[in-house]
Amino acid sequence: MSSPSWIAKMAGLRWFWALLVVIWAAVLWYLSSYSHPAMGPSFPLKDKLEHCLYFAAGSGAFLLALRGVRWMSLPFSQAAFTGMIFAGIVGAIDEFHQTFTPGRSGNDPWDWLADITGGCLAAALLRLVLKRWSRSAL
Repeated sequence: MSSPSWIAKMAGLRWFWALLVVIWAAVLWYLSSYSHPAMGPSFPLKDKLEHCLYFAAGSGAFLLALRGVRWMSLPFSQAAFTGMIFAGIVGAIDEFHQTFTPGRSGNDPWDWLADITGGCLAAALLRLVLKRWSRSAL
């Protein structure tokens, strides 16, 4: 399965991904500052899934900004570790920040674990997708 060449070009635009990381972090800060009621349907572990997916998006953008397409050449363990460290540091800061927001608890180790899981998930998915696309598009 081949991809359009624009996908490969977008994956290599480090400045674009760096900008997305900044936007992602600003939205995270806003959401953590907002005392909002739960929205949408509720189900068990919804909050953990939201943390995991949001941090997967941020970690994916971070990894692409850090290495671009060349990131694929890293050993998987190093790439996953990089995504995990990014998500862990930002997640810890976010959890601490939430302690100052009325109506939020913060410092939840399970939220932090979900953040780290998102970082690892981003590394795994990016590696799979970029390797597949780069074979035919680069």
